[in-house]
Amino acid sequence: MIKKLTKISLRGGSKVAFKLFKKSVPKLDNYSLSHGVSLVTYDNPISTISEQFNSIRTNIQFSSVDRNLRSILFTSSAPSEGKSTVSNNVAISWAKQDKRVLLIDADLRRPTIHRTFGVSNHLGLSNFLSGTVDLGTIVQPTMVENLFVITSGPTAPNPSELLGSQRINQLFATLSEEFDCLIFDAPPINSVTDAQVLAAKVDGVVLVVPYKIANKVGVAKAKRSLETVHAHILGVIMNRMTKDKLEGYYGGEYSGYYGVNPK
Repeated sequence: MIKKLTKISLRGGSKVAFKLFKKSVPKLDNYSLSHGVSLVTYDNPISTISEQFNSIRTNIQFSSVDRNLRSILFTSSAPSEGKSTVSNNVAISWAKQDKRVLLIDADLRRPTIHRTFGVSNHLGLSNFLSGTVDLGTIVQPTMVENLFVITSGPTAPNPSELLGSQRINQLFATLSEEFDCLIFDAPPINSVTDAQVLAAKVDGVVLVVPYKIANKVGVAKAKRSLETVHAHILGVIMNRMTKDKLEGYYGGEYSGYYGVNPK
């Protein structure tokens, strides 16, 4: 049964409405760890779902007309809620606009980008943050023109400390000069503090909320955690909506982008 419509206020007073269902905690999905996520914007660029990702990209671009969005972080309240699928496909959509885009796997605990794009994870973000390699060593091209990736690198014992180090500031300073957009695929914000650390440094944060799966208490907690570090919340993507819930206009799995301009 659908619970009461919950409205979560974003910064500046606007609200995002969620129809969220009370669910038991779903079993953690490990498929993407072994196989990566689906890249529909690359495999089927003229599909309805690809067009929805293009709309998400456009809405993000226009969500903050008074500030230049050069770095964007995607996160969710809990694991297996689709934030990697969304961030990876939005990155491809952005690159197809003749923008130099760098997709960074900032999930140092459960990385997927190397599987998704079929690139090496021998060296990556953890190596750079540990001070063992330079940035030029870990930036890798992909099969998508204008899209580059930095994988997570080998598992580190202290991801939060690495992401909060001075080396991450060097990463922002250097790569912001070389790329039009940095997109961070971050861990779920309620699981570890990694995303919270990065959220304080990027230009904007997008929260991915799966329809009928996300817990409203968890989403509210994620929003509070972002506000604690004064993150610039761009809005919410509600994904995994079925065709009948989209009033027959959009088919497929992904819906629109809500709370585009929270100011």
